[in-house]
Amino acid sequence: MDISTAIITFEVAGNRLWRIIALFGVIVIALLLGRVAKFVLHKSAIKFENQKRLIAATALNAIGRGVVFLFAAFGISVGLLFLELKSKVAEVSETASAILLSIGIGYFLYWLVDIPTTWLAKMAGKTESKLDDMLVPILRKSLRVTIVILILVQITQILSDKPITSIIAGLGIGGLAIALAAQDTVKNFFGSVVLFIDKPFEIGDRIFVDGHDGPVEEVGLRSTKIRTLDGHLVTVPNGTLANKTIQNIGKRPYIRRVANLTITYDTPPEKIDRALEIVKEILDNHEGMHEDLPPRIYFNDLNSDSLNVMVIYWYHPPNYWDFIAFTERFNKEVFRRFNEEGIDFAFPTQTLYLAGDPSRPLALGTRNENTIPDR
Repeated sequence: MDISTAIITFEVAGNRLWRIIALFGVIVIALLLGRVAKFVLHKSAIKFENQKRLIAATALNAIGRGVVFLFAAFGISVGLLFLELKSKVAEVSETASAILLSIGIGYFLYWLVDIPTTWLAKMAGKTESKLDDMLVPILRKSLRVTIVILILVQITQILSDKPITSIIAGLGIGGLAIALAAQDTVKNFFGSVVLFIDKPFEIGDRIFVDGHDGPVEEVGLRSTKIRTLDGHLVTVPNGTLANKTIQNIGKRPYIRRVANLTITYDTPPEKIDRALEIVKEILDNHEGMHEDLPPRIYFNDLNSDSLNVMVIYWYHPPNYWDFIAFTERFNKEVFRRFNEEGIDFAFPTQTLYLAGDPSRPLALGTRNENTIPDR
């Protein structure tokens, strides 16, 4: 017997060697085809990205991510056909092959979700409303969860050999039990629905809730992410957020400032009038003023240690840093003009009157025994 005949007749687990080689060859070819396809798709995606064709680039990248595993699963399924297996082993092999192929298809579809969601994100970027920007990540997650659930149902059907209708019915009963055990998750889901219907904020809006101040980065099915001004990422459950008082700073039409300028009690009336005139002159048709909201200046209070001039002005549009820069210029000008006019700013003080002070004489009387009875 020559070597070629020995190789042909040699058996492993009841299968001749050529069948084992065929199985191995099919798997290797499938993996090589998958790798080559991924490489070609990746290079083409880079080319489309350079041409600003985002949808095509996303589609090629999505296909490339799932193609290797899909080819491998298909190669294993085809390669197993070359083996001669006993009935029970063949049944297990067919089941494992079907499960692997289902996972491969599911993994492939999982990444294909990027194609419609990228297109939707592109369309959403052309609209002024940010509501559609909030819906895109939720749609992406929902589609992927749906694919995972369908693949799990398919695997369950393969393992149990039951019709899919009975499996879905069983999932309905199991879903009820899970819903009862995961009330917080359900609460957060409906909280997200309420947020989308009520629209108290949009992605990018700066909000203040529960002591957290910052822009909204993401709104998901379970929670909302806020990037605070300190740089921290805060995650707030939507079920909780839907019941909170939310200050949407990003939607304010202007920034209002209320300032109290305190001057000393020994300021004569004419200088009080001059102080009011100075502030009015500085704020006359000021930067950021809207004709419907002119500044308000009043001598409004007699404090325990000062005379109070209340200043109110509104800044449009509500750009915070422009408002701060204008406020700085206003403060400097008030300080300079008041100093030029000899108007002194007040601060908490305490006056002591000393006996013998020629500028503030004190009359200290002696005790009168006729008018003050002894006790």
